[in-house]
Amino acid sequence: MSISSVLFIFIFLPVCVLAYVFLPRLVRPVFLLLASLVFYAWGNPAYLIVLAISVVFNYFTGLEMQAAIDAERDRDARIALLIGVIFNVAVLGFFKYYGFVIGSLNSLFHAQLPIRDLPLPIGISFFTFSVLSYLIDVYRQDVPAQRNFIDFSVYVAFFAKVTSGPIVRYKDMAPQMDGHRPKLNDIGTGTAMFIRGLGKKVLLADSFGMMHSAIAALDASQTHVLTAWLGCLAFTLQIYFDFGGYSDMAIGVGKMFGFEITKNFDYPYISKSLTEFWRRWHMTLGTWFRDYVYIPLGGNRAGLVRHMRNIMIVWLLTGIWHGAAWTFILWGVYYGLLLLLEKYVLKGLLERLPAPLVHIYTMFFVMIGWVFFAAPTVGSAFATLGQMFGVGTAGFAGMTTWYYLKTNLIRLIIGCVMSTPVFYRQYKRFAFAKAPARSYISVAIYVCVFVCSLAYLINATYQSFLYVQF
Repeated sequence: MSISSVLFIFIFLPVCVLAYVFLPRLVRPVFLLLASLVFYAWGNPAYLIVLAISVVFNYFTGLEMQAAIDAERDRDARIALLIGVIFNVAVLGFFKYYGFVIGSLNSLFHAQLPIRDLPLPIGISFFTFSVLSYLIDVYRQDVPAQRNFIDFSVYVAFFAKVTSGPIVRYKDMAPQMDGHRPKLNDIGTGTAMFIRGLGKKVLLADSFGMMHSAIAALDASQTHVLTAWLGCLAFTLQIYFDFGGYSDMAIGVGKMFGFEITKNFDYPYISKSLTEFWRRWHMTLGTWFRDYVYIPLGGNRAGLVRHMRNIMIVWLLTGIWHGAAWTFILWGVYYGLLLLLEKYVLKGLLERLPAPLVHIYTMFFVMIGWVFFAAPTVGSAFATLGQMFGVGTAGFAGMTTWYYLKTNLIRLIIGCVMSTPVFYRQYKRFAFAKAPARSYISVAIYVCVFVCSLAYLINATYQSFLYVQF
């Protein structure tokens, strides 16, 4: 089930919210767990087995580690953590990278090892990183192990975040897991956030996705330099509004149940450096790698060579986390090298350049990066890059270019403006002014966005979330 489906919006979510509000306090966590399991198993019940194994294993591993810590058996606590990390990484690696590894071995050594078609459990990267952060935090004694199995299960499987994040840390969610009744204001605020995210996904991301797919399908005789850049811009906007929209919806759903879920995006396309961009994009993943990989490796305190090594390790792992393909690995290495270049070569220059030029520099390299991210193969990625720079194209622009520009210009302008805080700041200034009429207008705007989004959903123009595959 998707959180942007008609079934979820009109049946699953309202029933769950109403039941959660009116059920007795002690029953609410049990109900929320059952609802989350139904949600997760809706499309393919087999996925539920992997999620259940992860929940049970990590629950008892956490308890075992806590017992060792309480008894001051440091060695046993380290062993429990090591077993937990190995198990979770092995499960993630098996389901996500099995086919990629066997296929790569067959290609490199001209072997014929059999490859089984394994279904990828939805959201396995997200809930695996959640339980890894839990185990590490228990070992560090940042939080005590959760002894209530229901509460721990809700933390891992909560349907708002289980399929595509954000990656919520246990120490952030634990204080909220007391079965408290959400306030009416929470439900209203959560609904508004959900509608904002739905509009981003359905009205913007899906339309940019169709534009990108159409341009990517053109043959060389129809592709021009400007056309290729339009396709890249379409994907740049698509992935932001798709994942940013999902994050808003997930945070909104969490708010309806009284949970404060961590912010995941902070207008990354206004950044003035690649370093700033990655502080604003997929923030929960970035902070996860920072706190559990980069800092334990020594961060920037271990000397120049080790600092460079640490950055490359983090970005190689970031690329691998996103998918089992050489394109993602290349994408991770690309950003690792660029960030090293920015930190050690370009930093002084970027600080002296005018803000518009620095912003152009940032978006240029971000868009180049999205080419690797979107491409199915390394060869197709470089072919697209070649087209963007005049290699193997029919010229700078042509009839196809003007067609896509003319039919999508207003949408592209809206997308570019909406990817900055300009519009929302003006809206908040208008909506929160002390004038009753403005409140009604604000509600009308949200109703309009909701109705238009439903029209798109019902007309079957909806596309699945990009990050569900991760």
